[in-house]
Amino acid sequence: MRVLILGSGGREHAIGWKVSSSSLLEGLFFGPGNAGTAEFGQNVDLDPMDFKGVEAFVREQDIHMIVVGPEAPLAAGIVDHFVKAKDLGHVAVIGPGKEGAQLESSKKFAKDFMKRHRIPTAKFATFGKGQIRDAVAFLKTMKAPYVVKASGLAAGKGVIVTEDYAEAEKAVKDMIKGKAFGGAGKEVVIEEFLKGVEVSMFAVTDGDAWRLLPSAMDYKRIGEGNTGPNTGGMGAISPVPHVTPEFMEKVKNQVVIPTIRGIQRDGFGYKGFLFFGLMKVQGDPYVIEYNCRLGDPETQIILSLLETDLLHLMDGLSNGLLSEIDVALSPRAAATVTVASAGYPGAYDKGVPMALPAPKDLDADQRLFHAGTRQDGGRVVTSGGRVLACIGMDAELEKAVQKAYDLVDKVEFEGKTFRTDIGSVG
Repeated sequence: MRVLILGSGGREHAIGWKVSSSSLLEGLFFGPGNAGTAEFGQNVDLDPMDFKGVEAFVREQDIHMIVVGPEAPLAAGIVDHFVKAKDLGHVAVIGPGKEGAQLESSKKFAKDFMKRHRIPTAKFATFGKGQIRDAVAFLKTMKAPYVVKASGLAAGKGVIVTEDYAEAEKAVKDMIKGKAFGGAGKEVVIEEFLKGVEVSMFAVTDGDAWRLLPSAMDYKRIGEGNTGPNTGGMGAISPVPHVTPEFMEKVKNQVVIPTIRGIQRDGFGYKGFLFFGLMKVQGDPYVIEYNCRLGDPETQIILSLLETDLLHLMDGLSNGLLSEIDVALSPRAAATVTVASAGYPGAYDKGVPMALPAPKDLDADQRLFHAGTRQDGGRVVTSGGRVLACIGMDAELEKAVQKAYDLVDKVEFEGKTFRTDIGSVG
């Protein structure tokens, strides 16, 4: 198979690394990719949001499968574009159509979906244009901490959690007025704060059958002890210590199965990855959010623990044959530490030269996935806020975390920023 992976982050690098080992692979392309993806395939100057440009490349290179990494093309309808494209019915696009992608692109859609199908989630209400007064009135009925979310896509940063009522009220007003997160915040979700521990669950589904991938726990905030503003993710671990067999049964029966049945009943179809952002509250799962693709930085570790051929798995789900495929997972542990640019998630410099370890300098249980990097002549330079994902693996989680940090120490560039408490679960 000839495969095109759309995106340029650590998630796409990890997908490419995993796909590259498949016996089904004939050719691998990244659009646009990064400085690391070129090791496994050909980087192509493609904009994932330019559907006509992507289509032209697919025709030119006889692509058989498109793996959509980021959420924006899915929300904009790239799957629908290829479904409608003449003579391209044989091209598998991994991801939901535009309607199904609303599970991520619209928190209102997702919350209404959960309520309709009795999937446990926090108490909530949504408000939009002309409803500032109603939104403030509802906010006053809530207790601190206050949770205010931009309904649309905001790159993982459109959530305000604060103990300060005045800050929460300002966030509500700024979002609805379009002063915060642009169009993503013009509709807001105000919801009850759930006290518990977070868990990331991943499934792959063809809209009928489903298979679970390893659980993970990510660290969203920039600072140690989960302080400071939200980011796209500063690290992750898998498996998660507080995910017990009993909890997993509840997740399957109360969340995963009702979600798949809800997709079937609502009739929008779904062939791709589905992320469940969960909160474990007194032993029970509550859904915080859905994502319609693999997460970042969780992808880098869950694919490291996946023993099944990923391309074979995706081929099965695209053909409706997922029920015939067994998913094998490693019993080991994995951890990833995100290395970011100074200033992230605020303003940061780009083009900073980097010194990276050679593959021969890595332990067999270490992997380095690029995210915000690019080639500048013969050197690698930074090109984003989250720059690299440093992965460690071991039979014991504590040792896996240490291997990840040992790899962080081998990365050098001015302003290198990372959290030192990845692996803590308190």
